[in-house]
Amino acid sequence: MKFFIDTANLDQIKEAQDLGVLDGVTTNPSLMAKEGITGQENILNHYKKICELVDGDVSAEVISTDFEGMVKEGEALAALHPQIVVKLPMIADGVKACKYFSDKGIKTNVTLVFSAGQALLAAKAGATYVSPFLGRLDDVSTDGLNLIDEIRMIYDNYGFQTEILAASIRHTMHVINCAKLGADVMTGPLSSIKGLLNHPLTDIGLAKFLEDYNKGN
Repeated sequence: MKFFIDTANLDQIKEAQDLGVLDGVTTNPSLMAKEGITGQENILNHYKKICELVDGDVSAEVISTDFEGMVKEGEALAALHPQIVVKLPMIADGVKACKYFSDKGIKTNVTLVFSAGQALLAAKAGATYVSPFLGRLDDVSTDGLNLIDEIRMIYDNYGFQTEILAASIRHTMHVINCAKLGADVMTGPLSSIKGLLNHPLTDIGLAKFLEDYNKGN
């Protein structure tokens, strides 16, 4: 399972990278704005900085909602760095743009996916990644994990190479359950990754080891 971090914060990206388990980054205009990064030139430069920090794929989102606009934006984003993955919305023109980019060998991430049917269309269009949003489904009393399970079954049935990128991860158990269901990638905040480190018995055991060691010193 690949671990992506969902942020535009360079310090958090570096911390995850230094941990040795980071495989990539996802971000979007909202996360950019949260870091005070606005304006096209500043956003593009920030994507470059992210690519310099990590070794894996970096999803960069288009803001156009029409095919021509997505193509223009996506080509500019892809030209920034070889690690850039063009992030497209799950709408008709987004699927059309996904097919366009996949035919040209440009990686894509189809986002805002909330149904198995949408995920099927994205895979048919050649998406590199499809991003079902677990947390947002949970917010409206719908089982986000069931969606991961459905997509995994459909992709396995037909041998689709599109990777399931479990997005809107809120906490550590989301990560564990997505791993159980066979999601290819998770993306979430740094806390959801670091949370996997935590167990009280580990803390108790380490404290006991150190206590016993120090008795002889």
